Amino acid sequence: MNLPKLYEDRMKNMLGSEYADYEASLAEPFIHGLRVNTKKISVEDFLKISPFELEPVPWCENGFYILDEKRPSKHPYYFAGLYYLQEPSAMIPAALMPIDPGDKVIDICAAPGGKSTELGAKLNGSGFLLSNDISASRAKALLKNLEVFGIGNMAVSSESVNVLADRFPCFFDKILIDAPCSGEGMFRKSSSMITAWERNGVELFVGLQKSILKDAVKMLAPGGVMIYSTCTFSPEEDEQSIEYLLSLDDSLSLCELPLFDGFVPGKPEWGESQNVELSKTRRLFPHKLRGEGHFVAMVKKSENADDGFVGVNPYRFKSAKLSSEAKEFFKSVKIDLDLKRIESFGGRLYYIGKDAPDVGGLRLLRNGLLLGEEKKNRFEPSEALAMALKVDEFDNVLDLPADDIRVTKYLKGETIEGEGNNGYILICVDGYPLGFGKLNKGIVKNKYLPGWRMN
Repeated sequence: MNLPKLYEDRMKNMLGSEYADYEASLAEPFIHGLRVNTKKISVEDFLKISPFELEPVPWCENGFYILDEKRPSKHPYYFAGLYYLQEPSAMIPAALMPIDPGDKVIDICAAPGGKSTELGAKLNGSGFLLSNDISASRAKALLKNLEVFGIGNMAVSSESVNVLADRFPCFFDKILIDAPCSGEGMFRKSSSMITAWERNGVELFVGLQKSILKDAVKMLAPGGVMIYSTCTFSPEEDEQSIEYLLSLDDSLSLCELPLFDGFVPGKPEWGESQNVELSKTRRLFPHKLRGEGHFVAMVKKSENADDGFVGVNPYRFKSAKLSSEAKEFFKSVKIDLDLKRIESFGGRLYYIGKDAPDVGGLRLLRNGLLLGEEKKNRFEPSEALAMALKVDEFDNVLDLPADDIRVTKYLKGETIEGEGNNGYILICVDGYPLGFGKLNKGIVKNKYLPGWRMN
C-alpha cells in the first residue's frame, strides 16, 4: 500500500517498533462482520438458524465475524432485518452505550445507520431516538436501515448540529457522535480513503469535530452519557478532541472503558494538557486485533449539573380522522395501537410514540412509524409497518422457508402463489416479516417496496 510520506512518518513516530506490524496489517484482507438485531431475534435463536459460519466479536455481545464466502447481503434474513452488516471495530461505540428503557437518544452523524440501528434495537420500542445526518442523501439510507430494523419510536432529520442544540437544550440522556474524520483507520478498506487524506489532511476534520462537540454538549441532560468515536489515529482528532470537549463543560468527566484484548488505552502524552484521564479512552489498531482502526471515548455529565434547563415541548398531536378502510385494516394488526396517536400528512399515516418531543420545523425525513397511505376507497399499508410487526401480530400471514423460491421471487417484486384469506397478507420468511402482498384467489400481488428489492 502506497502511504503518503507525511502519514508514514507520523505513524512511525507514534508506533515506534510496532510500525512494521502495522504496515504488514495493511496487506491483510478487510474484515467483515454482522450484528444481530436483538429487537427481532435473540442471539441464541439467530445462531440456530444462521446460514453463515460465524465467530463472536469480543467487544459486542451480538456481533460476529463472518468466516465464510457466502453473500450475507443476498440472504432473505438480511431483508427481514435480522442483522446489519458492519465492520467489527465500528460496532464498539453503540455496543458500549448504556441504554436504559425510556432513554431519549440522539445519533448526531448517523448515516448510513450502523450505530443508530443498534441504539434503536437497545431501546426496544421505549423512549425516543433522533437519528441525524446533515447530508439529506445519506439520511435516506439511514431511514431505510432503521425501517428494515423495525424501529418506529424515532425521527430521522437532516440538520446542522447548532439547530438541534437550540431546539433540544439538556434534553438527551444519551448522545453518540461518530465524528467525520480523516479516516486513517480505514485505509485497508479503501484506497480512496488515502486519496481523501492527501486532499483534506487532518486540520479540516479537527475544525468540524470541534464545531459538532461545541453544540452537541449543550444537548446532554444532567446524568447523561456521550460517546465520541472516530475511525482515525490522529491525536488531533482523538485525544485532543476529547480535551476540547472536557474544556466546554466542567460537569463532564471521562468514564473508564473496558480493555478488551488488543485495545490500547488512550495516550495522555498525545494530548496538549497531559491529562492522565485520557488513558480512559481506547484506541483500536489493526495490527493488534481483528478489525480496523478506531478511537472511542465516553464522558458523563454530573447529575447535579445546573444548566438552567427550561424543558423541551412534548409533541403536539393532531390526531387524524381515519378513513373506514384504514380503521378496518388496523383491526387486523394485533399490537397496542392507540389510534389517537396517528397523524396524517398528505394522506400518509404516521404513528407517533408517547415519548416523542416536538420536532416541528426541523428538516425531517421521517417522524414516527409510517403506517401506510389512505387512497380513494382503500388503505395501503407501508413496508415500515410490515417490518415493525412480528409474525403473530397480523391476522393474515404467508410464512415461507428461506429456501422457498417464492421468497426470492417476492423480494424481486414478482407475483407469487400463496394461501390464506383474500386481502392484505404479511409475507414472512421462517417467521420473520418481509413485507405485504395482496392475496386474491391464490395469487399474491407483490407490494414489496421497489427501492428495497433484491437485484
